[in-house]
Amino acid sequence: MTEEHQTWGTPEGQAMIELLWDPPPPARRGPRQRLTLDRVVDAGMAVAARSVDELSMRKVAQELGVGAMSLYTYVPGRDELFELMVDRAWGDRRLPGTGPPWREQAEFHAREAWRMYREHPWLISSNLWRMPLGPHVLDVQEDLYRAVAETGLEPVTVVRSAGLIESHVFGAARSEITDTSVAARTGVTQDDYYSARAGFWGSHFTEERFPTMTRLWYAGGFDDDNPSGDWEFGLALILDGIERLAGDREA
Repeated sequence: MTEEHQTWGTPEGQAMIELLWDPPPPARRGPRQRLTLDRVVDAGMAVAARSVDELSMRKVAQELGVGAMSLYTYVPGRDELFELMVDRAWGDRRLPGTGPPWREQAEFHAREAWRMYREHPWLISSNLWRMPLGPHVLDVQEDLYRAVAETGLEPVTVVRSAGLIESHVFGAARSEITDTSVAARTGVTQDDYYSARAGFWGSHFTEERFPTMTRLWYAGGFDDDNPSGDWEFGLALILDGIERLAGDREA
């Protein structure tokens, strides 16, 4: 990297990069430190696991049994802590290896992403367009790009395809996790929600206004015994599309 690239950004941004890539090691001399950056990140993930809306420096300090001001020695604030937490969570994702065909590798990535979101539901609060430039996030992204690039597609298409895979899993996980959270908070399941509004079908829904929905209803289109399989159905369509693009390019 050139010297010009190294001087880009802001001091705050560079400090965040250093925290992600080269965090300060624990002191080897003097009194043993009660806190470390790793412990602060662990505590942040513990707080977020209970409620990401409650994530704050004060709550993390309470989790650790210290004063809030002592945390600022390790991390500048809540947003920076969240970046570290995201990168740590992405470090749990396994990689598929280079042996299988590209489609199997891409599907492996998708399933690992699904597992990651279910194990760390607070991740649905992250922003896929502003992912941390951390080692774990970038290692996963690098490997997914590599797998999709095996299709031989144009570079822009490779990047878009990999992003579509990640975005699809993120969206599906967000829908499931949000519904589960609402059900836990209110005690009202999805079935309860619609049962409470069952009068709608007789009072406002008409075949004339919604002919396609009516036809699909009578044809069993809404009789889905496995609604959680929607994300896999969508993934298959995405991979089919990528495969088609690759086949068209070879033709």
